[in-house]
Amino acid sequence: MDEQQLLSSVLGMMPTPAYIFGSILFGILGYAAYRFGKKTERPRAKWTGVALMFYPYFVGSDVRVLFLVGAGLCGVLYFYRD
Repeated sequence: MDEQQLLSSVLGMMPTPAYIFGSILFGILGYAAYRFGKKTERPRAKWTGVALMFYPYFVGSDVRVLFLVGAGLCGVLYFYRD
C-alpha cells in the first residue's frame, strides 16, 4: 500500500498538459519579446519578455492563473509598444 501512496503523491505533483503548453508558449513569446527589445533598445519590451519567460516558475500549478498572467503580460507588450 505504501508504493501506491508514493506513486499517487508523485503523480499528483506533475503538471497538466495545459500547464506545460502554456509555459512553453509564454516562454517562446517572452524570448521573442526579449530579443526584440534588446535589438531595438526598448527596455519595456525586453523586461516584459524576461517576465514572460520566468513567471511560470512562480505561479504554481493553477492553469487559469498561468494563462491570465500570461495574457496580461502579452497585453502589456501590445498596448505599450512604442
